[in-house]
Order: sequence, then structure tokens, then C-alpha cells
Amino acid sequence: MPFQPVQPEKLSNSVVRQIELLILRGILRPGERLPSERELSERMHVSRPSLREALAELQERGLLTSRAGAGVYVADVLGSAFSDALVQLFSSHDEAVFDYIAFRRDMEGLAAERAAQYGSATDLKVIDTIFNKMEAAHSKRNPAEEAGLDADFHLSIIEASHNVVMLHMMRSMYQLLREGVFYNRRIMFQQRATRGTLLEQHRAINVALQGRDAVGARNAVEAHLNFVDQCLTDKQKSDRNEAVAQQRFDHESSR
Repeated sequence: MPFQPVQPEKLSNSVVRQIELLILRGILRPGERLPSERELSERMHVSRPSLREALAELQERGLLTSRAGAGVYVADVLGSAFSDALVQLFSSHDEAVFDYIAFRRDMEGLAAERAAQYGSATDLKVIDTIFNKMEAAHSKRNPAEEAGLDADFHLSIIEASHNVVMLHMMRSMYQLLREGVFYNRRIMFQQRATRGTLLEQHRAINVALQGRDAVGARNAVEAHLNFVDQCLTDKQKSDRNEAVAQQRFDHESSR
């Protein structure tokens, strides 16, 4: 017969599995500090030796990292998504920018559709809360704050799609976007008319999601990223025209 005796599971293995799932589901994020050993053992109802054994195993596997005098943190598991050489290529070629936007349009359109269908009521509350913060930040005219909330808004939609592979893949790509590898997002928020348009586009996405309109949510995301694509195309053309105009001015001034 194929049956085997059931063995009682070590407490440390249960701790490992629980923390693994929190990282896999994106609840614990790269760089996030875990509670103190005392607090964590109390929350999980395990002894400190069992907890230490679990944390040591997770560190050995590269999921957690210990910082002397600072505690235990979730490792930067996203950092391995792209090699340094590839990141340098992305940052130095315009082609990568537009391929990135096209990739986002496909992936985020799908994520928005899934979020409308499968997201829980709490998922949609998170999205709505971030959008409300975007509205509040809009009146402050702070491009850095608006850009940060923009990223949070899109990532909250991906989280609500409940696809862990998509979640970790897109988080790694958003990290590069935050660092300005693909384009400087604050440029998108500097023009008053553009800022207003972007806010209304995010409002349309949010309204569709709150109404669980899967097709409408996907269309709204795709329309938004088409707009971003066009804005960046226009900015590149404007920069090229300015460079030529500057050459003409320099030549006239030297005559």
C-alpha cells in the first residue's frame, strides 16, 4: 500500500512555510523589516529556538537577510530580475522605453481585467484609497509625490489581480522605473494640462474597477499608457527640435 506514517511537523518548518507564503504573495516586500524576535515568536505562538531555526533557514536560502544591530529584513529578491549590464542597456537606448510601455500596456491591461473579476472588496478599497491620495497630492503640485503614488496605484491593481508571477515580475520592473532607468516619471507631472489629464485617466481606471467593469478597466489602462507613450514621443521630438534650434542660435551668435 502507498500510505506512509504521518510525521508531526517541526514548528520551525511551519514558520518557514508561513513566511515563504507572505513573501510569495507580496505581503512582505523586499527591504521590509520583520518584527523583533520576541514579538514574532509571540505572534506566531512558537518558541524562540524554533523561530531562530526558521529564520536561519530562510536566510540561508536568500529570502531573508540579517543586518547587524538592525534586525532581519526581507532580501532584495527582485534585484536579480535583470543583470547590471542589461539595466545599463535599458537606460541608454530609447527603444527600451517604448518597448517597456508596450509591455506594461499588455500586462497591466490584463491585470486590471483580472482585478475587476477576482479582486476582493478589500483589494478594491486599497486601490480607491491610493487614488484618493493621488487626488490630495494633485492639489499640492508635488511631482515627486504624484509620481510615487502613480506607481503605487498601478502596483495595487497588479496585487489585486492575484497572480504572484505577474506581481513579482512587475514589481521588479517598477523598481527600475522608480530609479529612472526607463524614463523620468516626474516629467509626466510637470505640465499642468498633462497632470490633470493623468489624474482623470487614473480616475477612469478606478471607477471601472470599483464597478467591476473588467473590459472598461482594461480599456482605461490601455488608453492611459497610450497617452504616456504619446507624451514621451512628443517630448523626444521637442528635445530634438530644441537641440537643432540651439545649434542655430549658437551659430548666429558667433557670426
